[in-house]
Amino acid sequence: MTLSRSACSRVMTQMNRDDERSLVARLRAGDIDAFDEVYGAYRPKVFAFLLRMSRSRTVAEDLLDETWLRLVRHTRDLRPDTRIGPWLFTVARNLYWTYRRDSLVEDTYAPELALWPSPAPWPSPFELAAANELERRIERALSALAPQYREVVLLIAHEGLTPTDAAAVCGMTPEALRQRLSRARAALAEKLHDTAAVAALNRGYGT
Repeated sequence: MTLSRSACSRVMTQMNRDDERSLVARLRAGDIDAFDEVYGAYRPKVFAFLLRMSRSRTVAEDLLDETWLRLVRHTRDLRPDTRIGPWLFTVARNLYWTYRRDSLVEDTYAPELALWPSPAPWPSPFELAAANELERRIERALSALAPQYREVVLLIAHEGLTPTDAAAVCGMTPEALRQRLSRARAALAEKLHDTAAVAALNRGYGT
């Protein structure tokens, strides 16, 4: 199977399990169209996650490329019941933490960081999310969180993963993830000092 960068017009949202199993079967069989469907649907999501975690466009792009290469290399090894979204976020997260350890990244908040220094080939999640001052404040508060808290907020509130799927991505039990999410929410609330902002985040958590 070769890596394809062609755009995919189909948007996969709330894919049912039968369709997902069929897509995984096509991936395992080396169907390039199936790869393009996954690439088109998940590239913006995985890139946004990596960008918010690394706060560097260059790093996010490098890790994104490696995430897709991992999918290409391991398509035939996917289990028939693989959940594609959680699988991709698991790979992306592990690559980020490997990068962080290897480069001895100091996680300090840089408010002048330009997250989107050049136009993106799709609507920027930040352009969509930062439509008003409230959401810009939430973005800044998220960026200031410790990465282990930031990732659980992003996976659940931004990417819509269930606590069970997010726990699998982070390599912890659902109960441990809920405890970490609770601490992350408390840290965000302290940074925001704004009931409206906290309420907006709570809607993302599904609470």
